[in-house]
This record gives sequence, C-alpha cells and structure tokens, in this order.
Amino acid sequence: MASWLGGLGSGLGQSLGQVGGSLSSLTGQISSFTKDILLEGAEEVGDTATELHVSNSRLREIESINAAQKSENERLKKVCSDLEEKHEAAELQIKQLSVEYRNQLQQKEVEISHLKARQNALQEQLQKLQTAAQSAQLGGGVSQPATTSASFVPVVRHSSGFEGDDMDFGDIIWSQQEINRLSNEVSRLESEVDHWKQIAQSSKVQGTNDAEQSEICKLQNTIKELKQNLSREIDEHQHELSVLQDAHRQKLVEISRRHREELSEYEERIEELENQLQQDGVSTDAMVDSKISEQKKSAQNLEGEKAEDLHIIKDLEDEIRKLNQKLSSAKEENKILLKEQELLKVEKIQITQEYESLKSDFSTLQSSVAEQDALLKEQEKSQSRTPLPEDVVSLQQALLEAEREIVRLSSLYQEEVEKELLNAQQKDDNIISAYNEDQNSELSQLKQDLERKERELNESIAERETLVAELEELDKQNQEATQHMITLKEKLSRQHIETDSITKQLKFDIDVERKKVAKLEMEKMETVKELDSQKEKLSQCSYALNDLHISKQQLQDNVRNLQEQLKKAQDCNLHNKKEIRELQQRLKEREEELSLSLSKLTENTKQESNHSSQDLILKEREVEIAKLQNKQLENKQLNEDLEKSLSDLKTENGKLIAAFEELKQELNDAISEKNKVYLEKDTIVEALKLEKRHLETELNQTEKQLFEQAQKYEKTIEELSNARSMDTTALQLEHERLVKLNQEKDFKMAELKRNMEQMEVDHQETKEMLTTSLGGQKQLTELINEKEEFIEKLKNQASQVKKELEEYMEVSKKQDILKQNLEERDKSLAIMKEENNHLKEEIERLKDQQSRATPVVEPKTLDIIIELESEVTQLKVIKNNLEEEIEAHKKTIEDQNQKTVQLQQSLQEQRKEIDESKFQCEQMNVIHERLSLEKDEEIKNLQKTIEQIKTQLHKERQVIQTDSTDLFQETKVQTLNGENGNEKHDLSKAEIERLVKGIKEREMEIKLLNEKNVSLSQQIDQLSKDEVGKLTRIIQEKDLEIQALSARVSSASYRQDVLVLQQQLQAYVMEREQVLAVLSEKTRENSQLKTEYHKIMDMVAAKEAALVRLQEENQKLSNRFENSSQDMFRETIQNLSRIIREKDIEIDALSQKCQTLLTVLQASSTGTDNGSGGVNSNQFEELLQERDKLKQQVKKMEEWKQQVITTVQNMQHESAHLQEELQKLQAQISVESDSNSKLQVDYNGLIQSYEQNEKKLKSFSQELAQVQHTIGQLHNTKDLLLGKLDLVTPSVTMASIISQPSVMQNSAPEVLSDESKLLQKELEQLKKKLQEKDSTIRTLQENNQRLSDSVATASEFERRSQEETDSEMRQIREKHDVLQKSLREKDILIKSKSDQLLSVSENLSNKENENELLKQAVTNLKERNLILEMDIRKLKEENEKIVARCREKETEFRALQETNMQFSMMLKEKEFESHSMKEKALAFEKLLKEKEQGKTGELNQLLNEVKSMQEKAVTFQQERDQVMVALKQKQMESSALQSEIQHLHEKEQRLNQELERLRNHLIEMEDSYTREALAAEDRETKLRKKVSILEEKLVSSSTAVENASHQANLQVESLQEQLNLVSKQRDETVLQLAVSQDQVKQYALSLANLQMVLEQFQQEEKAMYSAELEKHQKETAEWKKKAENLEEKVASLQENLEEANAALDAASRLTEQLDVKEEQIEELKKEGEIRREMLEDVQNKLMNLINSTEGKVDKLLMRNLFIGHFHTPKNKRHEVLRLMGSILGMKKEELDQLLCEDQRGVTRWVTGWLGGGTGSKSVPSTPLRPTHQTGFNSSFSELFVKFLETESCPSLPPPKLSVHDMKPLGAAGAAKTSSTPTSSQIPDSGVSGISRRPDTNPFLAPRSAAVPLITPAPSSGHLLMKPISDALPTFTPLPVSPDASAGAVLKDLLKQ
Repeated sequence: MASWLGGLGSGLGQSLGQVGGSLSSLTGQISSFTKDILLEGAEEVGDTATELHVSNSRLREIESINAAQKSENERLKKVCSDLEEKHEAAELQIKQLSVEYRNQLQQKEVEISHLKARQNALQEQLQKLQTAAQSAQLGGGVSQPATTSASFVPVVRHSSGFEGDDMDFGDIIWSQQEINRLSNEVSRLESEVDHWKQIAQSSKVQGTNDAEQSEICKLQNTIKELKQNLSREIDEHQHELSVLQDAHRQKLVEISRRHREELSEYEERIEELENQLQQDGVSTDAMVDSKISEQKKSAQNLEGEKAEDLHIIKDLEDEIRKLNQKLSSAKEENKILLKEQELLKVEKIQITQEYESLKSDFSTLQSSVAEQDALLKEQEKSQSRTPLPEDVVSLQQALLEAEREIVRLSSLYQEEVEKELLNAQQKDDNIISAYNEDQNSELSQLKQDLERKERELNESIAERETLVAELEELDKQNQEATQHMITLKEKLSRQHIETDSITKQLKFDIDVERKKVAKLEMEKMETVKELDSQKEKLSQCSYALNDLHISKQQLQDNVRNLQEQLKKAQDCNLHNKKEIRELQQRLKEREEELSLSLSKLTENTKQESNHSSQDLILKEREVEIAKLQNKQLENKQLNEDLEKSLSDLKTENGKLIAAFEELKQELNDAISEKNKVYLEKDTIVEALKLEKRHLETELNQTEKQLFEQAQKYEKTIEELSNARSMDTTALQLEHERLVKLNQEKDFKMAELKRNMEQMEVDHQETKEMLTTSLGGQKQLTELINEKEEFIEKLKNQASQVKKELEEYMEVSKKQDILKQNLEERDKSLAIMKEENNHLKEEIERLKDQQSRATPVVEPKTLDIIIELESEVTQLKVIKNNLEEEIEAHKKTIEDQNQKTVQLQQSLQEQRKEIDESKFQCEQMNVIHERLSLEKDEEIKNLQKTIEQIKTQLHKERQVIQTDSTDLFQETKVQTLNGENGNEKHDLSKAEIERLVKGIKEREMEIKLLNEKNVSLSQQIDQLSKDEVGKLTRIIQEKDLEIQALSARVSSASYRQDVLVLQQQLQAYVMEREQVLAVLSEKTRENSQLKTEYHKIMDMVAAKEAALVRLQEENQKLSNRFENSSQDMFRETIQNLSRIIREKDIEIDALSQKCQTLLTVLQASSTGTDNGSGGVNSNQFEELLQERDKLKQQVKKMEEWKQQVITTVQNMQHESAHLQEELQKLQAQISVESDSNSKLQVDYNGLIQSYEQNEKKLKSFSQELAQVQHTIGQLHNTKDLLLGKLDLVTPSVTMASIISQPSVMQNSAPEVLSDESKLLQKELEQLKKKLQEKDSTIRTLQENNQRLSDSVATASEFERRSQEETDSEMRQIREKHDVLQKSLREKDILIKSKSDQLLSVSENLSNKENENELLKQAVTNLKERNLILEMDIRKLKEENEKIVARCREKETEFRALQETNMQFSMMLKEKEFESHSMKEKALAFEKLLKEKEQGKTGELNQLLNEVKSMQEKAVTFQQERDQVMVALKQKQMESSALQSEIQHLHEKEQRLNQELERLRNHLIEMEDSYTREALAAEDRETKLRKKVSILEEKLVSSSTAVENASHQANLQVESLQEQLNLVSKQRDETVLQLAVSQDQVKQYALSLANLQMVLEQFQQEEKAMYSAELEKHQKETAEWKKKAENLEEKVASLQENLEEANAALDAASRLTEQLDVKEEQIEELKKEGEIRREMLEDVQNKLMNLINSTEGKVDKLLMRNLFIGHFHTPKNKRHEVLRLMGSILGMKKEELDQLLCEDQRGVTRWVTGWLGGGTGSKSVPSTPLRPTHQTGFNSSFSELFVKFLETESCPSLPPPKLSVHDMKPLGAAGAAKTSSTPTSSQIPDSGVSGISRRPDTNPFLAPRSAAVPLITPAPSSGHLLMKPISDALPTFTPLPVSPDASAGAVLKDLLKQ
C-alpha cells in the first residue's frame, strides 16, 4: 500500500514539476517578450535599411518565441497524455488489488493473530540472545536488530475497536497507524539488511564459522519472504479497496436515486393537492382529510422502506450529512423563493394600491357627477334650463366600462399572484413538514428496531462495520487521489488556455494601444476646443431655462392668487348653502308644528261646547301662526338674496376659470417650446456622434491599409536581403551560419527558460491581483445583498403599515355608522321629549281652563293620589332606564373618541411618511435634472470630438492622396516617438499596470458612449430623411424659378435681360449640382451610418431594454406616489369632515354640560349660603358629593312637584271629565304617533337622500378628476402631434388649424346656450393666440430653411476648396510620378483608383435603394398624417363638447381640493375647542365656590394663547420643511457644480502632465511645441471663462433662494390672515358663552321661585288633606275600580304604542314582502286560470262519462258476484242476490218479494239480467288467491270485503304514467278540492288531492264518481283496463273488528 501510494506520489510530483517548469519558462518568455516590445522603442532608426533590419530581427525573435511556445505546448500535451495513461493503469491496478483484498481480508485477521504470537516468541528469543550477547560480541551484533524489531511492535487496539458503536473513526485511525507501522517496519528491515550485509563482509574478512553464514542466509531469505508477503498484501488491499469503492458508489447511486424518487413523489403529491385546492375551494376540510390520509400512507410506506434499510443507514451517515447540505441548499432556494414571494406580494400590493386609487378616483368622479346633477336640478327648478347632454352619459358609460376592465384585470392578476404564492407556500410547507415527519418517524422506528435487534445483530453488525470502515477509508483515499488528479488536469488545461489567451491579448492590446495613444493625443486637442464652444452654448441654454423658470414661477403665483380668490368665493357659497339648509329644516319644523297645532285645533273645536276657555288658546295659536308666516316670508327673502349672491359668485367663478385656463395654455405653450429646444439639441448631438463614428471607422480602415502595406514592404526587403546574402561565398557563409545558429539556439533556450521563470512570477502576481479583486467583488456583492435585504424589510414594513391603515379605515367606517345611528336616536329622543313636554303643557293648560271654568266639586279621596303616585314611579323607572341608556351611549362615544384620537395619530404618521416620500420624489427630480445637465455636457464633448475627427480626416486624406511612402514614414516616426516616450515611463511593471488600468477605463468610457450613440442614431435616421425632404423641396422650388425665368425669356419685353437670366440659370445649375453633390455625400454618410447602426443595435439592444425598464419603473413609482398622495388627500378630506361633525356634536354636549353645571353652581350657592373661596382637593371632593346630593334632592323635588300637580288636578275633576279626557288623549296619542311615524319616515328619507347626494358628489368629483386627467393627456398628445406635423408637413397643419375654428364655430351654437357666449369669446381669444403662434412657427421654419440654405452654400464652398486643393495635389502627384517613374507607385495609384470606383459604384447603388425607401416612407408618412388629422379633428370636436361641461366640474373639484386645508384648520379648531370645553367643565367643577370671573378669563386667555402658539408652531414647521427642501435642492445643485469644477481641475492636471511629456519628447520639433503652448494658454483663458460662468450660476442660484424666501414670507402673511379669522371666531364663541351664562343665571332664579311656590303648595295641600280626607273615603272604592280600569287602558295603550312602532318598523319589510307576494299572486292567478280551464274540460268529460255510465254496471264485477253466488253456501246465497240488487239500484221491498218467490224467478232474473248486461263496461279482474277460493264456509260478504281489500292493495309495483297523463289528473284534483272545500276527504288515502261527494259511496258507486278519469288515448282501451298508476287513488282496507261480522260491515257500507 505504502509503496503504491509512494509510486503514485512520485509520479504526480514529477509531472507537476514538469508542468511547473514549463509554466515558469512560459511566464519567462512572456515577460521577456513584453520587455523586448517595450525596449523596441530604444533603437533609434535613421534610414529605411536599418529600419528593415530591425523589423526583420524582431520578426525572427517573434517566430522563435512562437516555435518555442508550440514545442512547449506539445510537450505539455504529451505530459498530460502520460498522466492520463498512468491514471488508467492505476485504476486497473486498484480493481485487481480490490478483488484479492476482498478474498484475503478474513485471512488477514488470522495472520495478524499469528504474527502477534510470533512477535511474542521473537521477544523471548531476543531476551535470550541479549543474555548470550554479553558472553560473545558476535552474538551481540546479531541481537541488536531483534531489539530494534521488538521496539516497533504496536499495541493491540484492534479488538477493542470493534466493541463500540462508533466504529468508523477508530478504525480509520487504527488503519492509518498500522500503515505507518508497516512503512516503519519496511525501513527497519532495509536497515537490518544493510547491517547483515556489513556483518557478512566482516565475517568473511575475519573467517567466521559456516553456521553463522547459514543463519545470515536464512535471515535474508525470511526478509525477502516478508517483503514479498507485504507487497502481496498491499496489492490485495488495493484491489479490495477498488472493489469496495465500486460497491459503495453503487449503493450511493441507489440511495440517491431513491431519495430523488421520493422527492419527485412528494412534489407530485404537493402539485396534486394544490390543484385540488384550487379546484375545490369549498371542500377544503375534505381535502385536508385526504391530505392527512395520503401523508399517513406515505409515512407508512416510508417507515417500511426505512425498516428495510436500517442496516444501511449506519453505513451512510456521511451521505446523510451530504443530504443535509443539499437540504440547506434547498432551504436557500426556499429563501430565494420566499424573496420572490415577497416581491410578488409587493407587486400585488402595488396593484391593489393602483386598483384602490382607480376606485377612489371613480368614487370621487361619481360624487362630483352627483353634485353636478343636484346643481343642474336646482337650476332647472329656478331657471328651467335644458337637461344634461348625452356626452356625460357616454362618458359615464365609458368610465363604468373602464372600471370593469380594471376590476377584471386586477382580479385576474390577484388570482394569479395568489395562486403562485399558494403554490410556493404549500411546496415549502409540504417539503419542510414531510422532511420533519420523515425524520421523526425514522428516529422513532430506528430506536425501536435497535432495542429489539441489538442482541441478535451485534456480531454481524460489528463485522459489517469493520469492513465498511476500512472500505470508507480506502474510498476516501482513492477519491482524494482521483480528485487531485482531476483538479491537476483541469488546472493545467486552464493554465494552458489562459496563457494562450493572455499572450494573444497582450500582443493585440499592445498594437491597439500604440494606435490609440497617437489618436487620443490628437483628439484631446480638438475635444478641448469643442468643449469650450459647447459650454458656452450650455450657459446660454441655462440662461434661457432660468428665464423660463422665472416666468413659470410668476404664472404659479398668479394661479395661487386666483385659487385663493376661488377659495373665498367657495367658502361664501358653503356658508350660504348651510344657512339655506338650516332655514329649510326650520321651515319643515315650523310646518310640522303648524300641522300639529291645526290637528289640535280641530279637536279643541269639538270640545268648545264644554269649555269656553279654549277660545283663548285658539287666539294664541293664531298669533303664533301669524308669527310663523312672517318668519316664512323672511326666510323666503333670505333665500332669494342668497340665490342672487350665488349667481354673482358663479359669474365671478367663470371669469376666474377663464383667466386660469389662459394661464394654463400659456404654460403648456412654454413647455412645448422647451421640449422642442431639447429635441433639437438631441438631434444635433446624435448627428455629431454619428459623424464621429463614421470618421473613426474611416481611420481604422486607413490604419489597416497602412499596416498591410508595411507588411508587404517588409516581405520585399527580406527577399532582397536574402538574395544579396546568397550571392558570393555561399558555402563558407552557410557553414559559419550553421555554427552561429547552433550557438544562437543554445542562447535562446537559456533565455526562454529565464523567460518562463519570469512568466511564472508574473502569473503568481496576477493570481494575487485576481484574488484581491475577487475579495473586493465579494465584499461588494455582500453589501448589495445587505442593501437588498434592507429594501425588502422596508417594503414589508410598508405593506404592514398599509394593512394596518386599511384596518383602521374599516374601524373608522364602522364607528361613523355607529355614530350616525346614535345621532339619529338622540334626535328622535329629543323630538319625543319635546313632544311629551308640549303635550304635558297643553294638558296642564286645559286642566287650568277647566278648573277656572267649573268650580271645585266635591274633593276626591287619597286612593287616586296613590294610584297616580304609582304611575309616577313607573315613569321614574322608565326615566332611569333611559338615563342608563344615555350613559351607555356616552361611554360608547368616549370609546369612539379614543379610537378617533388613535386614528388621528396614525393619520399624522402616514402624513409624515407621505412627506418623506414627497421629499424622496423631489430628490429624484433633482437627480434627473443633474443627469440631464451631465448629458448635455457629454453631448458637447462629443460634438467637439467629432469636429476634431473631421479635421483629422481631411488632413489624413490629403496626406494619403499625396504620397503613401511619406505617410508610412510619418506614421513610423510618430510610433517611434511614442515608443521613445514610453521608454522612460513604461520600464517598470507598476507603470505598465497603470497604463492597462487607464486603457480599461477608456474602453469603459467608449462603451458608454456607444450605448448613448445607439439611442441617438435612431433619431439621426429621421433627421436625415427630413433633410432629404427639405433638399428635394429646395430643388423643386429652384426648378419652378427656372421655368418662370424661361417663360420670361420667351416674352419680347424681357429680351434685354436674357444675358442676366442666363447667368442666373448657370448659377442655379451650379447650385443644383452642388445640392446633388451634398445629397450624394449625405446618402453615403447615411449608408455608412446605417451599417454601423445595425451593428451597434445588436450589441446594445439588451442595455436599451434595461434602460427602458428602469425608466418605466421610475415613471410607475412617480405615478404611484402621485396617485397615493391624491387618494390620501381625498380620504383625509372625507375623514376630516366626519370628524368635524363629531366634534360639533361633542361641543354641543359639553356646552349643555356647562350650562347644567352653572345651574348646579348657583343652586349650591343658594343652598350653602355662599361658601368661602379657595378650593383644595378635599374641598373639591366635598363639593362633588354635595353636587350629587343636590341633584338627588332636585330629582325628588321634581317628582314631588309632579305628584302634587297630578293629585291637585285629579282632586278638582270628576270621573266623567277624566274619561272624556282619556279618550281625547288616546285620540291625540294615536294622531301624534301617526305624525311621529310620518316624521320618522320623512327623516329617514331625508337622511337617505342626503347620503345619496353625498355619494353622487363624490362620484362627480372622481369623474371630474378622470376627465381632467384625460384632458391633460389629450393636450399632451395634441402638442406632440403638432410638433411632428410642424416638422413633416407644416402646410397640412396650417390647413387643419384653419379648418378647426370653422368646425368649432359650427358646433358651438348647437350645444351652447346663454352661458356658451362667454366660452365662445374665450375660444376666439385662444384662436387668435394660436394663429399668432402659428405665424411664429412659420417664421421659425423660414429661418430654419434659410439656415439650411446657408449650411448648404457653406458646404459647397468647402467642397470647391477641397476640389481645388485636390486638383493641386493631383498636379503635384503627376509631377512626382514623372520624376520617380517607379512601377510600384503606379500600381498603388491604379489600385486606389479601382477601389474608389468600386466604392463610388456601391455608394450609388446604396443611394438609389435608400432614395426608393425614403420615397415609400414619405408616402406612408403622408397617409399617416391624413389619418392623424382626421383623428385630431374628431378629438377636438369631442373636446369642445366636453370642455363646456368640464369647466364647471373643474371649478367645483378644485374648490373641494382647496378646502382641504380649511377642513384641516377647522378640525384643529374643533379639537382645540373640545379640549377647551372639557377643561372648562373641569374648571367649573373645581371652582364651585370660586366665582371670580377674572380667573376664568385668564384661563380662557391662556388657552387661546396656547392654541395660537400651537398653530404658529405648525405653520413654522411647514415653512421650515419647505425651506429645507429648497436648501437641499440648492445644495444638490451646488454639489453638482462643484463636481463639474473638480472634473475640470482633473482634466487640467492631465493636460499639464501631457504637456510636460510632450516637451520632454518633442524638443526637436519647436513649432509644434509653440502651438501647444498657445493652445494651453487658450485653455487657461477658457477655463477662466468657465469659472466666471459658474460664479454667475451661483449668483443666479442665490437669487432663486431669495425668491423662495420671498414666497415663504407671502405664505406667512396668508397664514397670519387665517389667524386673524380664527381669532374673530374665538371672540364670537366667547360672546356666545357669556350669553349662555346669563341664561344659566335666569334658569337658577326661576328654580328658586319654583321652590318657593312648591313650599306654599305643600302648606295648602296639608290643610286641604286634613279637611277633605273624611269626605273622600267613601268614594275611594269606586275610584279604585275606575283607576284600575284606566291603568289597564293605559297599559294597553302603551302596548299599542309599542306595537305600532314595531309595526312601523315591520311595515317597510312587509311592503317589500308584499311586492314579492303580489308578483307570486299574479303568477298563481295565471296558473289558476290555466287550471280552471283544464278543470272545466275535465268536468265536461266527467259529466259525459257519468251520463254514459249512469245506468250501466261493470261486467266483470257482476261476473265475479255471479261466480261468488254459486261459490257461497246455499244458506247465504240470498245475501249475494241482495247485494246484486243494491248494485243494480233495486229497492228492498222488490228484492224481498223476489226472494220470497220461487228459485226459478231468481234464476230467470239472473239470466235476464245477465242477458241484458251486455252494454256494461268491464272492471279489472283481480286475481284471487288460493285462500279466497278454498274458503267455502265463509260468507259471501266476507269474500266481498276481501275482494275489496285486494282491489285496494295492488300486488304489482305500479308503473308511472307520462307527464301528459299526470298533469290533468293533478289539475282535476286541485279543482275538486278548491270547488268543494266542505267535502270530506277519504281517510288514509295515498293521494291527498282527491275528494268525493258526501252522498256517494266509492266502493259501490260507479268508478266515475270515485275516481277522476283521464282522457283516454285513441289507441288504448278503457282506463280501468290499464294498470293502477301513481296518480290513481289506492284505497286502504277498512279496519274490521274481530267481533263484528262481514255482514255488519257490508251493511254499514250500504248505509253510507
């Protein structure tokens, strides 16, 4: 084993060493190659010959390096193949060894035991030898190795290792130790062999004995044998190891396969369960049960499998660990899925937010529409205007459809998202639960099985485990070895590939970078110039932008002023509306009071006969009526005034709206102009970029051509030199050359080795660099992951907050509903109380009048008083109950208040969040602006670079055309100069790395520029088309001018000007040629640009898509922010209005509380004799107790007063009067209850109508918002379309603009009425403005055309100059060609001309194709323009129709939005008022004794100051936030400017460095140096200009800050005005409080007076009682009875009242039910009519049947009776005859006579009857059973009864009739039951719907009387012949007592 491993290791080491050597040589070569390349520039070249030698030497070096690399690559390939072969051989050896090892494993243990015994014996021998060694020296020499061998014997640990359960690790350690021991023994044995050899040599010298030599030989033999055995054992071990590894691998594969199958089964089960869940959402419980059962089955299956695989599990613990790792990876995947879930949830939440926002928009629009409907209805009532047009209806329908679509889409998306979430969650849960259950079940089963089978399987498991442990050791070793081999191979292959790729890249990079350096140096000069010009343009643009911003701010200020005016007008409107509503409510109340008074008047008129005093009441009522009428008139006048003010406000609103719209349009125009400017900029930039690309491609092409020419030159020079060298002395030179070549090759080999070593070093350094960079990347990825997690947490928090918000909203809605119910109940209670008080007052008045009119009759007894007291106690109980209810309501109100406070807190938090989000949005806007500025700068840079490239191109073309050789020399010089420069800077590796980094950065910049160029190239294509169209137009115009001139020439009058015109014509022709030349150039450029564009588009499509996605996401986010803010805005308005209402109610309640407290104060002051001031806590508690006592006393006094009043009045009146009054009161109560119910109904109706109006208002406002949004979109689209049309077809747009006003003029008079005149004026103004703008657009277009003409002329001049220069250059070339007369130059010229011809031909073909494409595009564009014009006209017509309606809606909607702030302020005021009222209540309670008004005034002042301070703090916070936002924006701008300045400084530094380098390099070229110095000075001046521009920008930003501060001051002033208003309101409330306090004092005085009167009453009553007690004792008995009757009546009346109330509640339900019932009744009536018709048919048929079968008898029945007559005994045959007679309708007397006569008469009768019975119908024969036939002894009557029983009970199952047959039966049955309700039903019958006549017998009467017959089918026979069906009646047998005979039964039947 050790030898095998050692051999393997040595082989691997050799191979690795070879690889390392090759790598080191490779790296050395690469490093030397790079050094040589860098040092190439050192060789300064003077002549072309020396240059050729240098280049040849370089080429040879490169070729030699390449050859060396190839040889090394081949060597490495060979090494790899050798290693693979070795690996295969090793695997084969392992397999062979594993087979032998398996066979000898068992033998090994036996051999080990033998060896141990042998070792013990050897130790004993050693001891003996040591004793012998003392006597002899030679013996000692022999004993030494024995001792050494004994020292190496290991301790026996083998047996102990098998006993424990944890066998693997112990066995591994033991086996490793044993391997070490064996290796040590091998080394020891080798040392012993050497020792014995030495002894043998010494013994030969000394002449030792033969016995000793023989012993030595024996020992040597034993050593050899031991070695052989060791090698065999090692081989066997290895073989067995390989076999065991194979088995282990197979087991692993099987287990992994099983695991995968189980996983797949689980996944399938999960999917099935998910599908079932999705399909059967209802039957979830059943699905859960099925899931549980399936899981139980799977658990059982798994338990069975695990029980089978128990003995394998212990061997596979390592595999379980691997599976755990897989599980962890699966968990990670689950985490990823959860993240995706969270993302989906976020998306879902966003969609729900969008859906909710859309819903809220729709609801607001609906409410606005409802409001407008209400307003329109009011206008129709007042002014009888025309109804709404059909446009609004169509808009509503469209909105409804849109909402449906939105709902559908959202629902679909939500379902999909929910399904995905459910799937993911269920998968995760199922996997986790299944894994946990499997683990738990496995553990439990394993424990049980271990406990059972430990005793049985200990031995076998121990053996197995030993084998498996050894196997696993060998497995691990083998796997490690194989993995090591694989990794080495992979590393080698990777390194090989990497080295190849690195060498190629380095070569390519060096060539590319040399070219780039030269280019960049030239480009920098030009880019700097272009930068300056572009920055000047940027500054101009920024100034223009600032002007636009200032104008925009001014417009916004105007808009704000207008909005403030609108707010004021709307406030006035709202106040007026509120007053109108209050007046209407008062009117209604007065009318109700009038109706009540009228009803009472009518009742009082009836009582005028008894009472004369009621005339006074009538007069008072009339006075009241007159007052009410006066009030009504005043209210009407107020209404009229308010209407007038409303109309004035509306006119003002219209004017304001018109002004606002004008401002809006101006703003839109400004924005559109700004957009046009941006578009023009973008197009210019794109054109410049494309030109730059074109120039770059041309440069690359020229460079390639030069490179190819250089290669050709080098080849020719090499050939010439070879030819020269081989001229003379060829043989000698060859000999010397061969010797030199050998020496050179040796040197090269040494150099290559050094290079390889250097390459290795460099490779290690690059590896280290890579590791560091990877570490940095990992850190970055970790940071990104942390940020993503943080973002996800934030999103989760946001979703949770949203959910909580929704829950709070739901709770608030519920609370609002409860509050509304409470308010309604409170109102109804108050109304009832007022009515009761009115009734009591009226009753008292009536009684007073009666007492005045009639003198006091005899005084009544005390019993009546007691009864009335009991009534009073009952009323008290009721009152207490009501008070308890009120307290409960108050508690609920307090709870709701607490909830409202919580909601307000949550609202504030949400507002903060919204503010934060707004701030983020603003930051995003700032960033966008900064990006746009940076893009502008980049555009300018690109323009400059393009200009530089253009200049370079012109120069290079000229140079190329002049002389190729000169050009080649110049490029060489430039490259050499660059290399000389690089010499000094690039010697060290650090500097090389810096260069590489710089190049990479530039490549990144180039890539970014390419990405930007792609987006610009698309727009350039469009521009090129537009330019072509313009040029064609110019040509057409020129042609027209030429034609006009020719026409003039033809006329005689213009002959004098012929020469002038001819000159002009020539000039025009020249211009045309120039234009065509420009066109051809443009088309060439276009074709080149298109090719480049297609190439770049393929590269950058993915990046563009990513950019577009990011932009869309940004837009979505911004839209969501806006939508959410708007939605929250509306919801907050609604919530605030509700809260304000609640606060008003609370304030009213608190004010009432204050009044009651004041009354108690004054009462307590009178009771406690003005206690001293100064309130402590104890005193306060005492005062509270006293207050409670006083309240109780007051209640008692009130009750006593009521009792006294009732008793006195009852004593004064007699019983008759009381009865009459009771009756009258009952009537009044009934009337009042009716009126009360009516009022309640009216009140409910009013509430419902109010809520409906509110809903309509919301919907209208939402619709308005949507309409505004659509109008804004239409405006935007219109602007875009107009811009496009102006670019493409300005004439068509002019025509459309001219046509639009005509259409508008035509459509206006149809739609608009009186109000539309104003709109027409506004439209005319807008038209004028449009025309003015059109004229400006025309002028701009003309200017553009002029500019294009000027550009064309300039390009023509440039072309002429180029042509002149070209002609001069050609002349020079021709002269030069004549001078030189070389064939090569001529060939070059011919080639260049042929290339030019080819390129020209290609350009011409491309141009023609492009012209055709452009023509097609122009035609398509024209068609599209026409379509768009038609669409625009339609849209404008629709817009004009909608605008008239939308403006009013917009005003209302804006008013609602603007009142939001007022609502919030009102809310705060109400909250402060409520708090102040509560504090005042507490203060009143505390200050019961202290009545100093000064202190309360101070408190009020302090509270007001606190309020004002809080409000100021809020306003200052808002101002601070605004200022902070503005400051942050300015800081961002300043930071951007600073970054630009830093960038410029860095550029300055770079340019300075480059200047220094150029000075060092180009000392000889002084002219270039002076030029660069001048350029540097220019740059410095331009940079100074830039600094001044930046300072100006800073100044402008400071002015903007000042403007912002000015705006803040304006806002502060507006807030101060609001504060003044609030203070005025506060003063008003203070005045109201003072008035209420005065009222409280008056109430206290009246209470004191009442108390005095009560005391007097008590004294008088005592005197009266003592006098009149004796008189009234007699009458008490009578009065008690009457009182009891009255109480009963009162109770009944109360019950009636309650029932009436209940009935009123139930009436609404009953009405609905009644409607349903009426519909059902109508349906039933229709069915009844159908049934009646059917009944009539059936009855007619029945009558026909009865008439036909009246005198007929059934044939079968009579036959059966006849047969029965003969079967009966002769004694009882007369009974049968009687029965026959009764059936035939014969009388008893006739039967008796016949029976008395002879039997012949009977027989004759019978025979005659039989003969006459042919016409009778047949009866179905019932099959007689044998019991019936055998019973001869029984009587005939008994047989007949049995026959009837069998007839009634059918034996066969009755077949069902068809629907056609069953329907008329049921109808007939129903008809009979309905027609004869008194008829007795047949008892115990199967069919309930069958009845009979009371006289007929169903047994003996004919069948037609008993059974309603069915109309027989034409094919079938008689009905009775058919089998009995379900519809026919089956008679149950009559119960017969055993005592009664059959004859008695028959008699009973016959009697019936």
